[in-house]
Amino acid sequence: MRISSWNVNSVRTRLSQVLAWLEREQPEVLCLQETKVDDALFPREAFEALGYSCAISGQKAYNGVAIVSRPPLADVQIGLDALLPADAQATRLSEQKRVISALIEGVRVLNLYVPNGSAVTSDKYAYKLEWLACLERYLAVQERQGDLLCMLGDFNIGPEDRDLSEPQRQTGGIMASEAERQALRQLLGERLHDVFRTFEPASGHWSWWDYRSGAWDRDQGWRIDHIYLDRELLELATGCVIHKATRGNPQPSDHAPVAVNLAWPPDDEEED
Repeated sequence: MRISSWNVNSVRTRLSQVLAWLEREQPEVLCLQETKVDDALFPREAFEALGYSCAISGQKAYNGVAIVSRPPLADVQIGLDALLPADAQATRLSEQKRVISALIEGVRVLNLYVPNGSAVTSDKYAYKLEWLACLERYLAVQERQGDLLCMLGDFNIGPEDRDLSEPQRQTGGIMASEAERQALRQLLGERLHDVFRTFEPASGHWSWWDYRSGAWDRDQGWRIDHIYLDRELLELATGCVIHKATRGNPQPSDHAPVAVNLAWPPDDEEED
């Protein structure tokens, strides 16, 4: 099973590119971030024509997440408050449409669009840290439910200096501050693992290039789009790839898709 993630920076603007990528790469699952469209206007029919069903949580002009899947989508959960219904903070944070999950062939796929934070001196930075702390509580509940977990999306954090093209300049700023990195490490704990780094330990691999300052032309990017697997799924991973070429499309998203291949279901289940 191939599970992929792509911040498309408006699904309607980028629809033809997304559909072409789906037809070419044939993933079973694609998780989208920054769809930037209300649910009623999400282009569901275009995905259904390719054999995908959709679970969506949209927001006009901002945010928005979706899961499109060929296997059936079950137990769709939207927002941090889906698992934290008595948590007032989770309810407030869920007003921004950034979290959606579904069970897909026995795997809980959790699609996230983590807040950017703007600048370490801004109120949006405090909001980001608050959001990450709430996500940690959310994941504790999810773990108790017992589902295998694939957590992926746009995390807006470069976890280590090797995930930044200019670490000497970027470290300590937004998306690379110690507080953000520590919050990410804490919510991952010992349970969740960065599958891309299992296959590619070196620097030089980016998933996002700022539209400004010629970042794409100079290949000055960041690796901020991640896929995290629990230990059982990590052992079944056979590869993880950033599809960098999509960033060179005309009128591209500033992000490239990331995809993991899983030998799922395991051989013993296939034989049953």
